[in-house]
Amino acid sequence: MSGTSLDGIDAVLADFSSSPPSLLQSFYLPFSPDLRSRLLDLHQSGPDELHRAAMLGNELSRYYAEAVTGLLHTGGINPGEVVAIGCHGQTVRHCPEPERGYTIQLSSPALLVELTGITVVADFRSRDIAAGGEGAPLVPAFHEVLFKDPQIHRLVVNIGGICNLTSLGPGKEVTGYDCGPGNILMDAWCLRHTGKTYDEDGAWAESGEIIEALLEKLLMLPFFSRPPPKSAGRELFNLGWLESCLAGNENAADVQATLLQLTVTAIAKSVSVYFPDASELYLCGGGARNRILVARLRSAMPGRKVELTDRLGVNADWLEAFAFAWLAKQAIHEIPGSLPEVTGAKGARVLGAIYTA
Repeated sequence: MSGTSLDGIDAVLADFSSSPPSLLQSFYLPFSPDLRSRLLDLHQSGPDELHRAAMLGNELSRYYAEAVTGLLHTGGINPGEVVAIGCHGQTVRHCPEPERGYTIQLSSPALLVELTGITVVADFRSRDIAAGGEGAPLVPAFHEVLFKDPQIHRLVVNIGGICNLTSLGPGKEVTGYDCGPGNILMDAWCLRHTGKTYDEDGAWAESGEIIEALLEKLLMLPFFSRPPPKSAGRELFNLGWLESCLAGNENAADVQATLLQLTVTAIAKSVSVYFPDASELYLCGGGARNRILVARLRSAMPGRKVELTDRLGVNADWLEAFAFAWLAKQAIHEIPGSLPEVTGAKGARVLGAIYTA
């Protein structure tokens, strides 16, 4: 899994022979600053775009192969023991609206098969979009497998580049949607003003003051008031949009504090509007390690338990990669992996294209 934060590749080794499934090993491979920059450039139209995208797909697949090799070496596993690789690819466009209806996750699955000798499942989102869905989020079905409780209404909140939320209510259909930016704006603003790729522990944001007028302006974006199903990406939440909301004389740390509060508010409002009876929230993704963000979430939702998925036995850093391993397993066995209640598609679909070794 390499997500909208563009920091690198999360690789996990998953065993689905028992219930619940097991996460056996994990491995992280960071992107070079140059690769990250070139991937960011592709989010906007530019010269020789098709060639650059194809070359980056090949380069990414070499990174993915390196991550697979590192993962298997760390776990002492022979490639022949692996049924399949679930490869999400790198999202560079996500436009699920009916008038457009497409999503692009860069990779070269055929090359990845050749480099690893392992069957690859890729392109998980297109089928759901073809069926009228948002193509995202896709992880709620796996959250149900791992975390649903017959008596407790739990929410799983993935704070990656974009923040998505899964509702696991007793006796209720699983629902979920993208509720707003996770780390995507905070990381971009931090890189511009500090040279660091992220604000560790939210320390820089903590040093600033929330600009209430800016927060209100950001929350006026129609996305926040639109009912689910809905999904988002860099097309919506980017520095260009942020800058259009700035007066130009703001203190940089104050803007960072406001962006952190934007993520907190988007989550808290979603919970209060759509899931008021939820008693437990479990956080995952990179934002779950942001100490200030987690503390502000707890303050914004008094009376609700707010913990990391670590408390439920799954490391918050690896849950999304684990989910795409499960989606690959579903595809191999020709079992639907999507939830139309989440994405808005016409029905459940088998997700992913299979490239056989």
